[in-house]
Amino acid sequence: CAWSIERPPGDTAGCTFCHTSSEERCSTCHQRHQFDPQLARRAEQCKTCHWGKDHRDWEAYDIGLHGTVYQVNKWDTEQFDFSKKLSDADYVGPTCQYCHMRGGHHNVQRASIVYTSMGMSMADRGAPLWKEKRDRWVSICDDCHSPRFARENLQAMDESVKDASLKYRETFKVAED
Repeated sequence: CAWSIERPPGDTAGCTFCHTSSEERCSTCHQRHQFDPQLARRAEQCKTCHWGKDHRDWEAYDIGLHGTVYQVNKWDTEQFDFSKKLSDADYVGPTCQYCHMRGGHHNVQRASIVYTSMGMSMADRGAPLWKEKRDRWVSICDDCHSPRFARENLQAMDESVKDASLKYRETFKVAED
């Protein structure tokens, strides 16, 4: 992945645990011993891979407002009815699957974080792919938020990614020296 090019090998070593093949495997999201779509719709299913040093996605979700809403309400079937197909979901707050598998499609990359398909610091924010991903993200966020709110938050994330990349490089350089 382009985002891994800029990172030291230690940060991407865990990637091969899940990403050993380009082949899609059902058991990545659906547990082998309990193949239940209702379990696969829960945010914790993504935590299996997307947490820790190389994938801080779970931590970011869990401590954010969306994750807090999920944690508080996840056992209330009126707020999170996991028996409904994902395309029919009307959750009180988004799960990973609600946004990244919007409408029930299985292509998680389709609504991936906009930084993953291009180098984080080298992204051409004017590229058609970049605009298409951002517009798709805004369309997902505007299920609950205004498009302006979504675009402003994307801009804030751009700035934080730029800042984080600079700090990361500075820190890595100090450690290397």
